[in-house]
Amino acid sequence: MDFAGMNYLAILAAAVVAFAFGAAYYGILGKPWMKAALIDPDKMQMSPMPFITSFIGELIMAWVLAGVIGHLGAGQVTLWNGIVSGAFIWLGFMATTIAVNHRYQGFGWDLTVIDAGHWLGVALLMGAVIGWFGV
Repeated sequence: MDFAGMNYLAILAAAVVAFAFGAAYYGILGKPWMKAALIDPDKMQMSPMPFITSFIGELIMAWVLAGVIGHLGAGQVTLWNGIVSGAFIWLGFMATTIAVNHRYQGFGWDLTVIDAGHWLGVALLMGAVIGWFGV
C-alpha cells in the first residue's frame, strides 16, 4: 500500500533513529525503570525477542506516522509538521494508552513518566526524520 508517495527510506531511517534513541534512553534510565517496573535485575533473562519486536513495532509506527503526515497534503511533509504530528500522535494515543494500562496494571506514575517520555522522544524523532526527508 502506498500513501501519497511515502518515502520508505525515511520510514526505515525513522525506525532506526527511534530504536537507537530507545537504547540510549533506557541505557540511562534502566535502573529507575526496572525499579518502577518491579523487575529484579538478578532474575532478568535477556532474549533478542523484545529487541526484534521493538524494531518491527517501530517500523510499523514510522510507516503509519508517514501516512498521517502525508495526509496533511502536498508540500506539507516538513520537519516542523512531522514534529507536530508526532507530538499529537504521542499525546492522543501513546501517552494515554500507557497511562491507562499502567493504572490497570497497578504500576506507579514513575513508570508511566519514564515510558511515556521514551515514546514522546520516539514520536518526535520519527516525525522529524520523516518530515526532514519529505516525500
